[in-house]
Amino acid sequence: MQVKRKMLAAALAGLTMSSMFWGLAQQPATSAASPQQPDPQQEPPRRVGGFVPGQKRAPIDPAMVAKGKTLYGINCQACHGSDLRGGDLGGPNLLRSQVTLSDRDGELIVPIIQGGRQAQGMPAIGISIDDSKTVAAYVRSVIGMIGVQGTPPGEQKPLNIVTGNAHDGQTYFQATCARCHVSDLQGIAGRITDPKKLQETWLEGGMRSAQGPAATTTKATATATITPASGDTIQGTLIRMDDFLVTVRQPDGTVRSFRRDGDTPTVSVNDPLKAHKDLLSTYTDKQIHDVTAYLVTLK
Repeated sequence: MQVKRKMLAAALAGLTMSSMFWGLAQQPATSAASPQQPDPQQEPPRRVGGFVPGQKRAPIDPAMVAKGKTLYGINCQACHGSDLRGGDLGGPNLLRSQVTLSDRDGELIVPIIQGGRQAQGMPAIGISIDDSKTVAAYVRSVIGMIGVQGTPPGEQKPLNIVTGNAHDGQTYFQATCARCHVSDLQGIAGRITDPKKLQETWLEGGMRSAQGPAATTTKATATATITPASGDTIQGTLIRMDDFLVTVRQPDGTVRSFRRDGDTPTVSVNDPLKAHKDLLSTYTDKQIHDVTAYLVTLK
């Protein structure tokens, strides 16, 4: 019995070797001196740490990213979330969107912001083309931090964003900002020691909540009073308002949305940051760099 098993194993081994040699004999001969060229029709190899094969994007100015982050927070965060993974109003996860993953310079994202998908439930956002490109740049900056195998975005290497002219920044600040910020920003660089965070704070409208060395910065929020046709009054923190919808978060945490039809319901908005939001679309990259360079001197 043992002899028969050995003979069977030898026969199978011989059959396997014969099949291998036969398969090799059917393959076309290749020259060692002429390596096989890649097929131009084939998809290029996938780059490490990303989703779109072979995609390369130019570096983005940190000032543009900071401005885009602020615009995103005002116009997009309620639907798409602070981390781009979807927000309270049910917007899709932008970290998995083929549009945002493939966008290179706003050519895919901007048309959607401008109203290209209203039929799919995405309203037009009332910002300019340039601001739309700035939002797209911010979204790309977050996607650019996605790790290998789709791990969440991490932290980028620290960048030196203090590249502006402090004297020009002071001149701009005194002409544009000093009428509201007389002395409340003195020592702000001592409270916010990270220049990147400082830049984001002043662009977003960060404000002092207390006096003295232990003072912190807080972001004021807009509130809205809504009066529907029924006559009831609803008050809360404004989450979003456009031509079609107004959404607020009430003091008990309840989120309520109301369809807008012209002046119905009546909506009264109190936004302490309106002046900042109005200025946001006027800043140039140089002005952002210059003001940041000035503020870091206020220690």
